[in-house]
Amino acid sequence: MTTVSPLSLLAQVNDPVQLRALPDTALPKLADELRAFMLTQVAATGGHLASGLGTVELAIALHHSFDTPRDPLIWDVGHQAYPHKILTGRRDELHGIRKRPGISGFLRRDESPYDAFGAGHSSTSISAALGMAVAARTLGQPVQAVAVIGDGALTAGLAFEALDHAGGMGEDLLVILNDNGMSISENVGALSQRLTTQGRTGADDAASFFRALGFEYSGPIDGHDLTALLPAIRTIKEKRGPRLLHVVTCKGKGYDLAEAEPIKYHGVTPFDPVQGLAAGKPAAPTYTQVFGDWLCEMAEQDPRLVVITPAMREGSGLVQFAKRFPDRYHDVGIAEQHAVTFAAGLAASGLRPVVAIYSTFLQRAFDQLVHDVCLQQLPVTFAIDRGGLVGPDGATHNGGLDLSFLRCVPGMTVMTPSSGNSLRAMLRTALDLGTPCAVRYPRTVATGAPTQSLPLPRALPIGRGELQRRGSGIALMVFGTLIETAHEVADIIDASVVDMRFVKPLDETLILEIASQHDVLVTIEENVVAGGAGSAVAEFLAARGHDTPVLSLGLPDRPIEHGTRDQCLQEAGLDVPGIFDAVARHCAVIAEQRERSRKPLRLRDNAMFNGVMRLLTRSQLG
Repeated sequence: MTTVSPLSLLAQVNDPVQLRALPDTALPKLADELRAFMLTQVAATGGHLASGLGTVELAIALHHSFDTPRDPLIWDVGHQAYPHKILTGRRDELHGIRKRPGISGFLRRDESPYDAFGAGHSSTSISAALGMAVAARTLGQPVQAVAVIGDGALTAGLAFEALDHAGGMGEDLLVILNDNGMSISENVGALSQRLTTQGRTGADDAASFFRALGFEYSGPIDGHDLTALLPAIRTIKEKRGPRLLHVVTCKGKGYDLAEAEPIKYHGVTPFDPVQGLAAGKPAAPTYTQVFGDWLCEMAEQDPRLVVITPAMREGSGLVQFAKRFPDRYHDVGIAEQHAVTFAAGLAASGLRPVVAIYSTFLQRAFDQLVHDVCLQQLPVTFAIDRGGLVGPDGATHNGGLDLSFLRCVPGMTVMTPSSGNSLRAMLRTALDLGTPCAVRYPRTVATGAPTQSLPLPRALPIGRGELQRRGSGIALMVFGTLIETAHEVADIIDASVVDMRFVKPLDETLILEIASQHDVLVTIEENVVAGGAGSAVAEFLAARGHDTPVLSLGLPDRPIEHGTRDQCLQEAGLDVPGIFDAVARHCAVIAEQRERSRKPLRLRDNAMFNGVMRLLTRSQLG
């Protein structure tokens, strides 16, 4: 844990009330201390770095000028909000950020009264601030609502919808545009190009755009010059109606390495701030890396393949593809809805688009997936990264809903790889299928990943699973990468293990076979239980009149907060002890119910009952 000197200015600021007691002349020194503290702390703990380094002066100026938390200050996304957290009473908690049980890396209403609105996904701040401004007027409260949004977040349609609504209403709202020319990667789009145009022409273009939407435009202002920033904020604060202050900042400001490589220093693991991020030894390939390598290989063979990403080039493993195939790579900005319908247009004209997207962000484009892709049966492949639990990014970024909302869509094929090689095979299957298809995989190391270049795999037979281990009594039916965990459990309880592979269509023949040979079926998935893959198995068996009990294990009906991935899996009951306990309890209940009903036990029922009694001793787990 990094401490601050008791003689420093930063040590005197435990909340914005104390900040507002400081004279303007003291604020540049405070900014230097805050930036140094944040750099040292995040280097020690990991987290989002470059964005926050760029908003140090802005956070100080806003809290110094407004009566927070009475005046709600809404930061978009949260990557850039570490200085805000430090200034609002969480300085001494920064050492535990994104770690259990520490503070979140994003904004949370239940964490601090200064976090006026929860964030994690981008482009929500203007809508939320407008709602708060309207509420304040309705309730007769003297409140100034302030939204801070980056130029990257401004690429989303939601932000434009909010600007259009606010400008049309003439509501009393202040928008601070934090313009650093970046999303995670370089920003894209026509508006970004005009904002970053050097000289008066660019500023005039930006002013014309926002004024056309009904906003009074001020700027651009140097966001690191407090002598210019403070009076600009105070002047626009006294005005009324929709206002926008254009503030230009540098992502990574004050740390030369981050200024030079803001993408590299956007999110970091612990490092030496003097030496910078080291290259280190090559890590075991992740599912993301396997996907990126496969794309490049496949693009050499199929000229129809094109890739679309909503501002997730690095996170989705697309850096090499973007370099090698720039004409077939499309970063559309933080615009998930547009990404999916754009892909539908490409597919309708004969191409084979792959939409590389995080599970949690695909939620934003559900209507486009249904209406524009699946109803028209267009050959769009959804490569869904971060399926399941993501660890430090927490509840806003967990991908726990996609199997449920994908399997209910007519015409959609859904696959869940259990290894790196099966991911490659499923991607090939999806590309060859000629209809809408989704392949979802987690943020973790890929077991069974190819260690050297392999021939591109053949397509899999549609809707076919694989029995990997023959046991007795209980069958563990796995959808996805928890297959190794299932094998560990199976070794303890002598269970069968089935790699189901397909959530839709199900391998109905295999399910019927397994159901007829086992006493209990246990489905395992890294998705919410409600409407998930286990539900699909239970629905199918019920429709066929099978009474074999089905225990569906998955994510619980509550958010799983940030922590390591292993901690999150443990909390969800999806580690070896958790699955073992759930199976043992379920089998014990079944055995007790049959005893009470005095239902004649078949031979295999007796075997099941005896096996459950052995399980409950937990002797084999120590």
